[in-house]
Amino acid sequence: MVTGPNGAGKTSLLEAIGYLSMLRSFRKSPRESLLRRGFDAAIVRGEVVHDGRPTLIEVEIRPPARDRATKNRQRVTRVPDLLDALRVTIFSPDDLILVKGGPDERRAYLDDTLELLSPKLTVVRQGVERVLRQRNMLLRQAGGRPDADALSTLDVWDQQLAELGEELIAARKRLVADLQAPTRDAFRRLTGTAGALLLEYRPSFDGHLSDALTAARQEDLRRGITTKGPHRDDLALSYDDLDARTRLSQGRQRAATLALRLAAHEVISSVTGATPILLLDDAFSELDARTADALAGELPAGQAILTTAGALPPAIPVSVVRHLAGGVFQ
Repeated sequence: MVTGPNGAGKTSLLEAIGYLSMLRSFRKSPRESLLRRGFDAAIVRGEVVHDGRPTLIEVEIRPPARDRATKNRQRVTRVPDLLDALRVTIFSPDDLILVKGGPDERRAYLDDTLELLSPKLTVVRQGVERVLRQRNMLLRQAGGRPDADALSTLDVWDQQLAELGEELIAARKRLVADLQAPTRDAFRRLTGTAGALLLEYRPSFDGHLSDALTAARQEDLRRGITTKGPHRDDLALSYDDLDARTRLSQGRQRAATLALRLAAHEVISSVTGATPILLLDDAFSELDARTADALAGELPAGQAILTTAGALPPAIPVSVVRHLAGGVFQ
């Protein structure tokens, strides 16, 4: 457990650990903001010990250049190469946006979980993002009046987007099916209610993506954006036929976000056979006493690093306590 006042650097510590695993900030902070004021680079370094074998991970962050990551002093260029050594799941007070925010937050939750499950899906996700950038650039350049060359190139991007997009959507649907039961059960235990929190994957189109792209082409050309595809889908959450975004109390919305995180941790552990390190960033600060006690009982086995500016529920076993002040351990 890491204690310290607000602004001491507790969240930055967890952010650094997460960066060693995913090469990005779980707070979606721009890379420039991760550097100390007045410096043009930062080094994040950590050693992971598994079955008695240490693995040293180092990442140099030097915007605007790409990050330089190494594992045991050997250069790695892909996130999956780091996940072999370090997987993390994260609880944060900001997680409420999973329920209250827009579809992009829930898509990111699904895709981040998929990346922790399978290195292949990292490649698929990046492929979808790359094709979308190229397709949207072409649509904007066409200005609603494409010539033959533009239409031919658009056919190529449509084919690639259809193939990669269908693969990503199929993986998301399988994941939602796997998450359903553990999310429902965790929500019931956290809230003490018998109602069901249900997950539903909602595509932005009917049928096959290739057909949807063809049907939407004129609209896409007119607007200069891709209107159908995995980047427009949503994960809908409902509780007893009520829309969780608008009809649940904030307390139950927070319980729903905790249930989603707990379910992802369970699925990742089951599928990969490796329990991720659990990072809890002041996760108990905005919970009522009953939910906090329930969450303490829900925390999975394995290593967990908790930060707090106050007291934790007595039910949480703490083996090591370090105090952080001004970014330095005391």
